[in-house]
Amino acid sequence: MKIAFVAASTDAAQDALAVLVARYGNVPLESADVAVSLGGDGFMLETLHRVLGLELAVYGMNYGTIGFLMNTPNEDDLPERLLNAQPSLLHPLHMTARTVNGEVSEARAFNDVFLFRQTRQTSRIRIEVDGRTRLEELICDGVIVATPAGSTAYNLSAHGPIVPLSANILPLTPISAFRPRRWRGALLPSTAVVRLTLMDTDKRPTAAVADFKEIRDVAEVIVKEDRKLHATVLFDPDHGLSERIIAEQFLE
Repeated sequence: MKIAFVAASTDAAQDALAVLVARYGNVPLESADVAVSLGGDGFMLETLHRVLGLELAVYGMNYGTIGFLMNTPNEDDLPERLLNAQPSLLHPLHMTARTVNGEVSEARAFNDVFLFRQTRQTSRIRIEVDGRTRLEELICDGVIVATPAGSTAYNLSAHGPIVPLSANILPLTPISAFRPRRWRGALLPSTAVVRLTLMDTDKRPTAAVADFKEIRDVAEVIVKEDRKLHATVLFDPDHGLSERIIAEQFLE
């Protein structure tokens, strides 16, 4: 089995990289049968973006903090653990963002796409779903469109719902909604196309973020799930992503 090891820049991840490469060897991602990502959830997201389109599964070892997408570090019997690992298929969100200057950028996100105000002024956002206006004006700090895997991240911190991996649902969650104050978001089918239009952009500048790519001063953002692309994340038996999403809902 040809393994490609990639590691975050932290001391713990780099120390583990040296040990694992000495024991199991290392090959480039393009030549590997499987990739092993050493770090935290953030570095795992970076790794998933790197392997997108390579049809290469990624097994994560947690040398970060939370490690929701990672497995417990263990340097022994790695090939056997990789063979027994359970795969979870993740489809990214596709974001198309147009700035107030007319510049268009695209990005993908395995966790979420979110808008957030850049100054003390709240954002004013019109929300359309599949071409139909659902909310004429949301006054808020921002809004999140999350994947099921990302529903336990920023979405959960903003009091959004946790979504099972198999649900084919995208949570749409406001961040500190001011008007309408009681609106708590929506659950959308994974086929939905969400258009977020910013108003009063001259005095209410807003940024858009897709995982770790940020675009400032946006005027319009379109978000949809990209079913043509996917990444495969490997988990140890009995600790798969679906189980972690369920368990997260019972944590105190």
